[in-house]
Amino acid sequence: MSKIIVEQSAKVHAPSDLVYSIIADYKVGHQDIIPKKYFKTFHIEKGGYGEGTEIKFGMVVMGRKIEAHQQVLEPEPGKVLVEQDVDSDRATRFVVEPDGNSGESIVTITTSWTPNGIMGFFERFTAPSVLRKIYREELAILNSYAAKKVGGMKIHPN
Repeated sequence: MSKIIVEQSAKVHAPSDLVYSIIADYKVGHQDIIPKKYFKTFHIEKGGYGEGTEIKFGMVVMGRKIEAHQQVLEPEPGKVLVEQDVDSDRATRFVVEPDGNSGESIVTITTSWTPNGIMGFFERFTAPSVLRKIYREELAILNSYAAKKVGGMKIHPN
């Protein structure tokens, strides 16, 4: 089967360096922006900021429990962060770009994976709309969270 690719973008009313630091901070920022109604567990296995971090999380989506173990990569530090699944080709990419000279950012979340078997057939039809909804919620939380940080103390790695 061919890959499924799901993408959602939004403007975040904060500078790109601050927004990226929130996403890359798995100890505080990232955990605060994930929608809790879907993400039921979240554990840091290694690291905690950016490249080299390993996380495990559990989600419940459409009544289905999903467990993941991912490694964090930074192919373009400060701009692109990737959560690569350890057990599959599933990867979620966060791209943070400045929105011109406005002092704001455009954030894009993209997940891609190759579905398997009969469940993969159904994923192709159901997963994209559900993931886009989750990402819209996550981006809205990120926008609110970052807006509170603007003018205040920025989040930095430990």
